[in-house]
Amino acid sequence: MAVDKSFRNVVHLGFAFMLIFTAFQTMGNIQKTILDSVHQEDNSFNGDGYVSLAIIYAVMSICNWLAPSAINMTGPRFAMFYGGLTYLFFIMTFLIPKEWLLYFASSVIGTGAALIWTGQGNYLTLNSSKATMSRNSGVFWAMLQFSMFVGNLFVFIKFKGQDKIDEASRTVVIWTLSGISVAGLVVVALLPRAPKTDQSENDNELPMEETHDGPVQTLKKAVNLFCTKNMLLLSVTFCYTGLSLGFFSGVYGSCLGFTKSFADRKELVGLSGIFIGVGEVLGGATFGILGAKTNKWGRDPIVIGGFILHTVAYFLIFLNLPNSSPFGDTNEKAFITSIKAVALFCSFLLGLGDACYNTQIYSILGGVYSKNSAAAFAIFKFTQSVAAAICFGYASAVALYGQLGVLLVLAILGTVSFVMVEWTIKREASKRSSNTSINSQDSSNSQNDLES
Repeated sequence: MAVDKSFRNVVHLGFAFMLIFTAFQTMGNIQKTILDSVHQEDNSFNGDGYVSLAIIYAVMSICNWLAPSAINMTGPRFAMFYGGLTYLFFIMTFLIPKEWLLYFASSVIGTGAALIWTGQGNYLTLNSSKATMSRNSGVFWAMLQFSMFVGNLFVFIKFKGQDKIDEASRTVVIWTLSGISVAGLVVVALLPRAPKTDQSENDNELPMEETHDGPVQTLKKAVNLFCTKNMLLLSVTFCYTGLSLGFFSGVYGSCLGFTKSFADRKELVGLSGIFIGVGEVLGGATFGILGAKTNKWGRDPIVIGGFILHTVAYFLIFLNLPNSSPFGDTNEKAFITSIKAVALFCSFLLGLGDACYNTQIYSILGGVYSKNSAAAFAIFKFTQSVAAAICFGYASAVALYGQLGVLLVLAILGTVSFVMVEWTIKREASKRSSNTSINSQDSSNSQNDLES
């Protein structure tokens, strides 16, 4: 019964995050477009969506180091509830478009983001065993990515036929997303405690993160791990996933909304988010829920597949969108006539490729660094958050083709780095297996000699 209750808790957690991130990811996707519409009505307002998102990820990267100790003191459920409150606060500040309020709310949600994700990882671990971790992670990932559908579908319908998002439309969207966020908070508040582990099932237990280390000790562990060769290589992959996250979660949708060559371009922003979600869910289901079957191929072919998907997407975006599209409404022409179907296909490729990278990163960190997973995931979230902040930082100054160039270079480096680490792990595993076989054979021969 304990296993059944644990799985119900995982589904409960997934439903809570689906609601909260239906609200936040939708807002992040349309944030630049909404703020640009506010500026058209009020020239004194100069709040920048890219700067806001950069602040969020910068603050989150710093707070990631302190979050594990905070979880030890408060527990994962309180941490996730606090995180959800900051997401609600951030969304509702768009009802009062003030620059100082926008950037203050961005700082606040950065603290909440670190806590909600650290709490999520802790709660998921407490409700999982070695036998169920892959399944539980896959179920959670798929449920989380469904958040891309509901909010973006609403935005697609609400923005249909609009060139500029007027105040009435913005207000309806913000209140709706706030309501969804409140529903998510209620679900988080109702999360039950993780069931106590049956000691008879110790063989299937994961190493629980209950060390109660302080911030300094946690930082020392992370720094020591970061300085190892494999983690330095993996950090290049983490950086790429952060840049990619920044691009498809904030920049790409804005590019579509600003490209005047598209008919109904504002509704295309929401539709793009839906197609990114389709790719994410498909990838999460394939490589998460079916992880036991895909694991026999190894992690490197899946990451290489993600690289190919993203490379194709970047090339098509390069052809399909004008260079100035990240900055604001533009009549500039792309290399080809901008095609809506190609833009949405690229959204799908971005989501599917992202799932390829992230599911395998979780797999390698959870499998190889299981005894030091808190430090490993802290490095991952820190590096990814810094890279996402950098992406949003240069998004306002670097044209589309320059951003695509940066993404392509980091994709190559990140993929090569991951493959190098995976091959090293395979060689070490093969060597250990050979040594075990030799020792076993020697033991058998010694036993035969004694019997003779």
